[in-house]
Amino acid sequence: MKSFYLAFLFCFAPFFQANAETPKSVTCTRTEYREEYIPGTKSSPGYVKSYEVDVEIPCGGKAERLKDDDCTDGKIAGALLGGGVGGAISRKEGRWWAVPLGAVTGAAIGCQVDGG
Repeated sequence: MKSFYLAFLFCFAPFFQANAETPKSVTCTRTEYREEYIPGTKSSPGYVKSYEVDVEIPCGGKAERLKDDDCTDGKIAGALLGGGVGGAISRKEGRWWAVPLGAVTGAAIGCQVDGG
């Protein structure tokens, strides 16, 4: 019986969805203060003309730059290489700390090389 109600709900679910409207064309503006120097002559001195101008800006506040600091590939490659090097250059007694240390150091270096 529960499965019948569940199937009924999923059959008619598209009819119950809210219809979202696409936003209309919106322009956001900011008022900027500007000054312009009007040069003068000996008989008529120069002056500063001030005015305000509406400038279009991206909506949503500040224009934020997306940070692309994902260095996952460099971490993985560096950890594998570092762990391999640590295991290769260590003796049997020291491998328990050399492999993890090499992996951590390699991950840090790999992230920096990858651009993170």
